[in-house]
Amino acid sequence: MGRDKAKYDLIVIGAGPSGMMAAGRAADLGARVLILEKKKQYGKKLLLTGGGRCNITNAEFGVRAFLEHFPESKKFLFSPFSKFSAKDTFAFFEKKGLPLVVEGRKRAFPETQRAEDVLQVMRKYINRNGVEIKTGVRAASLEAKDGKIVSVKTSKGDEYFAGNFVIATGGLAAPETGSTGDGFNMLEKLGHTIVPPTPNIVPLTTDAKWVHKLSGVTLSFMTIRFIQGGKAKIKKTGKILFTHFGVSGPLILNSAREVVKLLEKGAVTASIDMFPDTQENELDRRVLNLFDKNKNKLVRNVLPEILPDALSETILKLPDINLFDKEVNSVTKEERKKLVKKIKNLTFEITGTLGFDKAVIADGGVPPEEVNFKNMSSKLYPNLYLLGDILNINRPSGGFSLQLCWTTGWVAGTDVGEKCQGHPLAKQTLVLQ
Repeated sequence: MGRDKAKYDLIVIGAGPSGMMAAGRAADLGARVLILEKKKQYGKKLLLTGGGRCNITNAEFGVRAFLEHFPESKKFLFSPFSKFSAKDTFAFFEKKGLPLVVEGRKRAFPETQRAEDVLQVMRKYINRNGVEIKTGVRAASLEAKDGKIVSVKTSKGDEYFAGNFVIATGGLAAPETGSTGDGFNMLEKLGHTIVPPTPNIVPLTTDAKWVHKLSGVTLSFMTIRFIQGGKAKIKKTGKILFTHFGVSGPLILNSAREVVKLLEKGAVTASIDMFPDTQENELDRRVLNLFDKNKNKLVRNVLPEILPDALSETILKLPDINLFDKEVNSVTKEERKKLVKKIKNLTFEITGTLGFDKAVIADGGVPPEEVNFKNMSSKLYPNLYLLGDILNINRPSGGFSLQLCWTTGWVAGTDVGEKCQGHPLAKQTLVLQ
């Protein structure tokens, strides 16, 4: 294919975080870049991240320490992350006028607390470097010839030619933003393996009505165990949020993938210990002292001194506890000990997840073994780059997914820019604009 036929050096399919980063970086180095985005408005998924605040990265600046959060794929990721790490993400956005702040669990957010400001930075980055973007255009297939991708055809029959191509269409999480598996379909037709996607970071569901009634209640420090066959298979400590469908919050989201695997083998019971740092006998003494000081009161007016009101009411109304209408002085020793055991072991059955619609991240996609991580290119087609959620890489919430997008986009964009021409900026590690 002659260069005159290839109007572009790079065509990026998908205007999400990784696609915009790749396009902006390549154009910054002198490449002629086109983005094809099927949605009329791009960047919607970025606007949803971090509850609208955009958890832009995780402030773990040591590359090896950062990659410990990617236990299954860290050996593949060291090369790209050594070229563009979380520290580089801080520098990138701060040099573009968007300082970041670090919150709990090293989660980094824009100082403005607005995901919209992150999107504006990326829009300016691609616009000032002359990236052309066509929205409302759905890529339908990639055409290959002699071991390389030569063009992309759209659903309307148009065909665009380029020297290089990026697939940055995302996975299957939050399909309303445009992540509906288009990239997986195109890549499978080209011969790539696609690991079937499953919701990864996603809330868990239960049929227990008392859990639903606790919707909005948060336990800031507790331990949850997921039990199967009488054995605790997963144990996590932290914050949990009760919802109208089950449980959520960072602790739950980051346990979901393991829980889903357990559910494939059989029933799973969740057990919450609301006082993980207190032994059962110590908690019993504490409750006994509380009861001794309030003998003539109703139990429901006393227990909220150690538990949230709604949770206290729920536990006291459980059929096997049934102390809501009792006076403290009529509670037997056996009833008190049963109450203490319930506080240390509040159980309910897990029925599943909320699925792709409510998933923060879905795994699945191209296995790492089929990708050259030195430049993020396909091992089947050297001029095809695979970024972000198109890769089957498991990671937790807390900024790690977006960092994977920034890193893979930057590395791919750099490689394309350097291939297109010997641009003097190409050897820089970071473009300061």
